[in-house]
Amino acid sequence: MIDLYSWPTPNGHKVHIMLEETGIPYRVIPVDIGKGEQFAESFLKINPNHRIPALVDPDGPGGDFALFESGAMLIYLAEKVDSPLLPKDPATRYRALQWLMFQMGGVGPMFGQYNHFAAYAPEKIPYAITRYRNEVRRLHRVLEKRLSESGYLAGADYSIADIATFPWIRNPDRRGIDLNDYPAVKRWHDAIAARPAVARGVEVLSQNQRSGPPTKEWRENMFGTKQFQPR
Repeated sequence: MIDLYSWPTPNGHKVHIMLEETGIPYRVIPVDIGKGEQFAESFLKINPNHRIPALVDPDGPGGDFALFESGAMLIYLAEKVDSPLLPKDPATRYRALQWLMFQMGGVGPMFGQYNHFAAYAPEKIPYAITRYRNEVRRLHRVLEKRLSESGYLAGADYSIADIATFPWIRNPDRRGIDLNDYPAVKRWHDAIAARPAVARGVEVLSQNQRSGPPTKEWRENMFGTKQFQPR
């Protein structure tokens, strides 16, 4: 059984969904990032980058196998069970990997920066907010173009590229986005949200979802000097 160290964030939800889709047995070990549990020595042995998610597979290569970075984890889990979520056809496979990297290098970082500057930064910097808002909208336009041509990101079938991207498209109001302005993205989003495994995946650790204004402790652990201390 895989031990999954996670928290209810978009990156955590990617792996929750993947495990539910594949049926791989797993146990969730919560890592409360608002309380700084990602900095614990026990977790740093698994992920020296102190980010969730991370996993340990007792039946991995060479026995206990630790892995971090959600994109790498999606590939690993697909290959572990020979899942069609990572296509075999070379052209479709590389399209899936292409769109996975698009999410990892574009959607996640840019959406995250917008959320930070628009919602959490102690000083509202118009230049930063405008820059990342424009990038969020541009990335939605890229997705709209692709999904106007294709049922899913890699082609006709659902893949790890869709699993990686979907959690970042959820809750569009947090980024000032109306999905009705992107009808192909909305069609895609709604089709994925209707999948039973996806519904189960986004419920994992949902009872731990933060509500209310962020506390001083939460801000310090998420954005403060603890992030930058040598470890």
